[in-house]
Amino acid sequence: MKKETKIIAGVLAGAALGVAVAIILSSDKEGDLKEKVTDWFCDLLDSSKDKFSDVSDKVKDSISGLRG
Repeated sequence: MKKETKIIAGVLAGAALGVAVAIILSSDKEGDLKEKVTDWFCDLLDSSKDKFSDVSDKVKDSISGLRG
């Protein structure tokens, strides 16, 4: 695995663990908690996609630089 892939996997694993702990320890109403966790997780996935896209673009630029 590449360094960036390990970082992304670690962030997602940490997020999953954080969600599990939040659900266990939360005293919010079930509906409110579900909405908050869903919004937070969607935001996390969006930022992860952005980071992955940035890394992908850098790799493509590096490869095209080597070829050109």
